[in-house]
Amino acid sequence: AVVSTQSTGKQDISSIEDIQRRFTRKIDGCTDLSYWERLQHLDLLSLQRRRERYIVIHVWKILNEIVPNSVGMKFRRSSRRGIKATVPHFNHQAQRAMSTHYESSFAVRGAQLWNSVPHKVRDSQSLYALKVSLGSFLSTIPDEPPVRGYTTAWSNSLIDWKRGVQLNLGDYSFIS
Repeated sequence: AVVSTQSTGKQDISSIEDIQRRFTRKIDGCTDLSYWERLQHLDLLSLQRRRERYIVIHVWKILNEIVPNSVGMKFRRSSRRGIKATVPHFNHQAQRAMSTHYESSFAVRGAQLWNSVPHKVRDSQSLYALKVSLGSFLSTIPDEPPVRGYTTAWSNSLIDWKRGVQLNLGDYSFIS
């Protein structure tokens, strides 16, 4: 089952991330490392990044009709940009509180995350190929989740990395 809304607030993400942060601190050889260094040392993704990875995989499954498209996602194909998801239109006349629900809905967040990965990843022909390609791509993006006591200039979300950071990604590019 897919959660229709997701916790995307920094405070909520930080609270969830604290569980993994506390656990990894107890592992031998990790006690003197920062949380971000522990993630790298243990070859782990932050819980936020893991969740975004799952969402991209689930969108691929919707696209390939492996799971039902219960949120009505729509896709468009382009020879230049690959397969992109259409972000549902938001009625700007709606109340401000509805904006938060809209932005955190799976249909919106899933489409934004799907569109934030390079078309080389989105065009994967099998689930295995998607996971390998997505894993390779994610390894090129710094994974620095918001954690109390640490500061980061950017959100850790793939969506925000695409918007605000130009990275040298080798075979991958945020330009899509």
